[in-house]
Amino acid sequence: MKLKYRNFLADASNQDLAIPHPQPIISQVTEPEKIKHTLTGSSKAVIRTIQVLHQLGYANIRDWTPLLPTSNPGEVMSILVRSKLRSSLPDTYVWLFV
Repeated sequence: MKLKYRNFLADASNQDLAIPHPQPIISQVTEPEKIKHTLTGSSKAVIRTIQVLHQLGYANIRDWTPLLPTSNPGEVMSILVRSKLRSSLPDTYVWLFV
């Protein structure tokens, strides 16, 4: 019986070919860098912005601090702290959702 797909079979004469081993990406990542997002404004504006960022899939509503009063009357703020791993590759970040 003849093999139709003989071209796809391994050739024993090519055993000396080296197979490259990929480098794990994690070895190119350094310490986490913190990003702090601060929303400041009326409670209505801050809450709405948090909701929009949640709908866009950027941040869970529970990740933000409770509304905190500022020194300005009628103004509140909320803070979101994110950690990201900075890669040694240019402009490459790995976000940590913790």
